[in-house]
Amino acid sequence: MSLKLSILDQSPVISGHTPAQAVQATLELARRADELGYRRYWLAEHHAIAALADPCPEVLLARLGAETRRMRVGTGGVLLPYYSAFKVAEVFRMLEALYPGRVDLGLGRAPGGDQRTAHAVGGGQFPSADDFPQRVWELVGHLDGTLPDDHPHKRVRLQPGGTTAPEVWLLGSSDYSGALAAQLGLRFAFAHFINAKGGDAVTRAYRERFQPSAREGASAALVCVFMICAETDARAERLAASIDLRRLHMALNLDTPVPTLEEAERHVYAEEQRRYVLSQRDRAIIGGPEKCRREATALAERYGAEELMVLTITGDYPSRLRSYELLAASFGLA
Repeated sequence: MSLKLSILDQSPVISGHTPAQAVQATLELARRADELGYRRYWLAEHHAIAALADPCPEVLLARLGAETRRMRVGTGGVLLPYYSAFKVAEVFRMLEALYPGRVDLGLGRAPGGDQRTAHAVGGGQFPSADDFPQRVWELVGHLDGTLPDDHPHKRVRLQPGGTTAPEVWLLGSSDYSGALAAQLGLRFAFAHFINAKGGDAVTRAYRERFQPSAREGASAALVCVFMICAETDARAERLAASIDLRRLHMALNLDTPVPTLEEAERHVYAEEQRRYVLSQRDRAIIGGPEKCRREATALAERYGAEELMVLTITGDYPSRLRSYELLAASFGLA
């Protein structure tokens, strides 16, 4: 299997840095990833989280497209329950006009923050995912001009028009989005970095149940995994200390930036905390280039995915960028 490699970027805010610096680090990484030969580069949506800087990936995506030339660029993803399907279609039609044939629209249904934040983002209402299938169907219908004649918005003009359209991906960490993607004939991305259990079965079920659509004649799946690649296994393991402490902070509801390596190495774990951190390692691949290539290939084969998307966060921006460089070299990209 010729495995394609892609990147998911959450624009992490590392301790001692500002969110604006995190956004600039995203642009720097995207430029380098384009040179290295990565297939696509997605931006995530999160709200009011100290460690993550991007609440509006569609805005940053407009800049990202101008900073790159070869990669597909997109969202991983837009949290559709917050927004009008028509407005999202307009935004991505504009992005497609700017960067034809290079735009991905990844859609999620999670709130991307706590309940108070969700209430604020939702304009004083809690977003509901109950009508998520209807919203996805309408969004695709707007993009492709395929809404039925009796739909109330059938004759509303979607601008700017064009001969190409964004790829649409449903994102998930359970069987819900996989089943919906199969039913609607859309692409599917499983978040192994969120849930390391059962995703291979979900992806197989998606392929088995896939119903070809006007948009997609065959299924297309990718799996997204957390990864730290360094010059040696030992070096990668040391760099992982920052994300270990970040995961502990999340479990303790501590809203803090990503710890630096120095901060992480100063932390003294209670035995229960250490057990928790180690229990999260199934979601990640951590090692030198050979180990990362071997385990990444095995994971993609287990999922039956033709593409692996990689999320990397470390305690400093240079080692994050270096991780992607080493991974690209190990797979012979570019």
